[in-house]
Amino acid sequence: MDWKKLLSRTRLGEEKNLPQNNSDGRSEFQRDFDRVVFSSAFRRLQDKTQVFPLPESDFVHNRLTHSLEVSCVGHSLGNLVGEKVLSRNKNLQKEITKFHFGEIVAAACLAHDIGNPPFGHSGESAISEYFKSGNGKAFESSLSAKQWNDLTNFEGNAQGFRILTRLQNPNIIGGLHLTNAMLAAFTKYPKESPSLKEVESKEIKLYKKFGFFQSERDIFVEVAENVGLNKKTSDKNILQYIRHPLAFLVEAADDICYRIMDLEDGFRLGLLSFKDTQNLLMPFIEKNKLNNYNRRDENDKIGYLRAKVISNLVNQLSEIFLDEENNIMSGKFETDLISILPSIKSLQAIERISIKKIYSYESVVEREAAGYEVLGGLLDSFISSVNEASKGKISPKSKTLLKLLPEQFGGRERKPERELYSRLLSVIDFVSGMTDSFAVSLFRKIKGISLPGK
Repeated sequence: MDWKKLLSRTRLGEEKNLPQNNSDGRSEFQRDFDRVVFSSAFRRLQDKTQVFPLPESDFVHNRLTHSLEVSCVGHSLGNLVGEKVLSRNKNLQKEITKFHFGEIVAAACLAHDIGNPPFGHSGESAISEYFKSGNGKAFESSLSAKQWNDLTNFEGNAQGFRILTRLQNPNIIGGLHLTNAMLAAFTKYPKESPSLKEVESKEIKLYKKFGFFQSERDIFVEVAENVGLNKKTSDKNILQYIRHPLAFLVEAADDICYRIMDLEDGFRLGLLSFKDTQNLLMPFIEKNKLNNYNRRDENDKIGYLRAKVISNLVNQLSEIFLDEENNIMSGKFETDLISILPSIKSLQAIERISIKKIYSYESVVEREAAGYEVLGGLLDSFISSVNEASKGKISPKSKTLLKLLPEQFGGRERKPERELYSRLLSVIDFVSGMTDSFAVSLFRKIKGISLPGK
């Protein structure tokens, strides 16, 4: 693959030869970042759980603060990598700066969780389970195998691509009109959905998930061809591309933040002692480089160590990327950057303690269990209503529910989509786009558990 093409400034849905408008001092990739920030889908991340239920503490992270932190880390990674890549490719320096690398990665990082449903990863499982074993299973015979794979393996990354390219500005081709470079870097898993058998196999992590639904298949092909991603030929039954190199940096920034920041959240909530948290972070740091450490209180000490750890990991990961650049560009590098860090054993120790003491915390598990009931119930109610409307025979109950479903998603006075797959995706768009609080509130109301104003 070629860096010049990989860093394409052309925008999805716009003519390829439009003049670049830099009258306000922003690069095309900075415009991507700004468009994501001002989107309604990004704003809703402020009420979507990262790990701990939001009322638990005013300190712990939500999806919005997590995304902002990942973006900051990604920006640094991109700048460091960009500087070295440009030093090796003098012909790029007339059009590209190291900051363009950082801006692409920062924008992709900012949007990396934009497709996550309420209740985090358990929300993804809840949507999948509705179709695997819930009332949604009845639709299997009416869908193609690949459409069925989309629903039974529901993937927040693919929903994110759908949001960015279609659902935001739904009446405009190209959605947010982001650059193809940013959209390719955003897509960590550049393939269509696998079958359940493939999901359960021991396939390498890099290709176990997927990045776009069948509804956006042609859109991703357009993005991939624009930036020059090469197709993988190992399985001719699945459309699959080699990752955009900068997607490795997006993934690395997320990996750093959720491992280290979840640990700090666990300490702040009293799930981990100061001594245990300190001992988990110290292996990443040279002790003679700690400034005024003993003058700080325990909270500040952990915050200081966290900052040091992230800084050190950013430097290490940028060096690993540059060492593996040729393999990454040719598609031979098929793992994540973080797995070959010198300090991987220390990160694995953090992961083990997080699974044992943080992710199994009672309120976290309660939230996950609630997600299955809430999302499954919402899907069932609204899917039944839109399907009834599509047949022209609709009950009073379904008429009422359709008044609660925004027109964009097939409700109110809008005529339902003729194709079942499109109708199902529209309801999933509505439900997966909800905030945690709104999902719970709406579920309680339509089930008669609570009434408006109560």
